[in-house]
Amino acid sequence: MHIAVAGNIGAGKTTLTELLSKHYGWVPNYEDVDDNPYLNDFYNDMQRWSFNLQIYFLNSRFNQILEIRKSGKTIIQDRTIYEDAEIFAPNLHAMGLMSTRDFKNYKTLFDLMTSLVQPPDLLIYLKASIPTLVNQIEKRGREYENSIRLDYLRQLNDRYETWIRSYKLGKLLIVNVDDLNFANNKEDLSNVINKVDAHLYGLF
Repeated sequence: MHIAVAGNIGAGKTTLTELLSKHYGWVPNYEDVDDNPYLNDFYNDMQRWSFNLQIYFLNSRFNQILEIRKSGKTIIQDRTIYEDAEIFAPNLHAMGLMSTRDFKNYKTLFDLMTSLVQPPDLLIYLKASIPTLVNQIEKRGREYENSIRLDYLRQLNDRYETWIRSYKLGKLLIVNVDDLNFANNKEDLSNVINKVDAHLYGLF
């Protein structure tokens, strides 16, 4: 099985991926943040590096999906290939930070790649308000995230909501993280686990 965790920057994807992988014995598949050669440059000059960054992510996630299906194991993935094309790339294009030529090139490549892979068996979407995201981002203290603007986070959130409303590729579980603290509260984590069980195994 392929489980995927989606959500805005700071929503808690990596934390939930880790907790669920431990609980179920699933293999975690994390987003390649520390080794990403474009992230620092991107946050310092979005216009110059937006296309390079998005192509890097697209390539990385396409490879992840191929490995997931090949492994024959149940894998939980931190962020999906769809978020780049549905949220991040169109947002950069709309902000004038990616040219129309580059965006069309990117979208053509994305469409080709996704035609060759299967969507996740379950998508878990972490829904979060801007104050929650800002609080989480500040707490983890990644230097390159210091320059993220509030309007940028807000635009991403709007696009996430639009994408999730029209998501029809498979099973979907929406978790509102404003009301939960699954990292530190066992009851909150149990609540999420019960919902995952219901969606995966039909235990309603």
